[in-house]
Amino acid sequence: MEPDATPLIEPADTPGRCRVTFLWQPTSAGERALVLINTITDRDRHAGDIGGHVMARLPGTDLLHLTYELDAGLRAGYQILPCAELPGTDRDSWLHAMRTAVPDPRNPVTVPASAGRRPSSLLELPQAPPQPYRERRPGIPRGQVTERRLSGRRVWVYTPPGHGIGPYPVVVLLDGDVWAGHIADTLDNLLADGRTPPLVAVMPDSVDRPARLREMACHEPFARHLADELLPWAQREWQATADPGRTVIAGQSLGGLAASYAALVAPERFGNVLSQSGSYWWSDDDPEWLTRQYARAARLPVRFHIEVGTLEWMLLDENRRFAQTLAAHGYEVSLTEYNGGHDPACWLGGLADGLVTLAAGWL
Repeated sequence: MEPDATPLIEPADTPGRCRVTFLWQPTSAGERALVLINTITDRDRHAGDIGGHVMARLPGTDLLHLTYELDAGLRAGYQILPCAELPGTDRDSWLHAMRTAVPDPRNPVTVPASAGRRPSSLLELPQAPPQPYRERRPGIPRGQVTERRLSGRRVWVYTPPGHGIGPYPVVVLLDGDVWAGHIADTLDNLLADGRTPPLVAVMPDSVDRPARLREMACHEPFARHLADELLPWAQREWQATADPGRTVIAGQSLGGLAASYAALVAPERFGNVLSQSGSYWWSDDDPEWLTRQYARAARLPVRFHIEVGTLEWMLLDENRRFAQTLAAHGYEVSLTEYNGGHDPACWLGGLADGLVTLAAGWL
């Protein structure tokens, strides 16, 4: 009998490891399939060899299967790419593969999708740290997410249950188009458990890929828009605070870089940075530029919570150096490393952890 849900997870012979089996039902006789586990498959793609991620026929069935041995603490998003021919490992071929790969139809749990891509399925192994604030809980008061426009850009605003006269602590969460449909449950749960006070979250749209690449690459006009237009608007319209000490700017990947840059440009507005998998490698022409700017500048009244995955081989050392630079200059900074990659499956739980850390003094 075929299993109802995948992946199949079993203890491995090696302590601290699991055997993880993926299955795929082909729709034609010649169909092949490739498993795309966030960061893990991509790392082998960078090395030019994806052979270890190709599914094979399961004897005695018409199914394709592939079994990995993985660390039991791993959490990752994954997709499956059905194809007549395997993709190349060059960048354009791989971008096309990621746009066309699909969630696992046997796995009902998905994770947020980046712009222009389909959702991923969730792989969560038994020793992965808990994410207790991720799922919607019955019976607790719920906040509201409202879509507005500011200076031609969509902005989603989360307001807490009973929203009224402020001022409320405020979180600016970049890539609002990714998070607007996912973060409300987390914020409701944090409030219900008393881990944060009632707060407002403003989530500006990243518009499109060219705009995102431009605006989040230490782009002063965008940082000034956030500080001089978005936050005053949130104060007028949504009763958000003007206190930088109760203001968080949060982002992932380039968004983590942009959040850290915004605090450098406008510390009078952003007193807390929550950076996840920040792209501190930036730029190709001047690597780790922002780290050097913080090293050269006088210490600012800004607190940092930084997290990065131990599988992020292209970002891990850069995030560590950024955190070390901040600490050496007297900044209050916490660094968390999780067993995973460059992955919304990890970031959603990490957002909650980072907010709890930064909001500890607000309660």
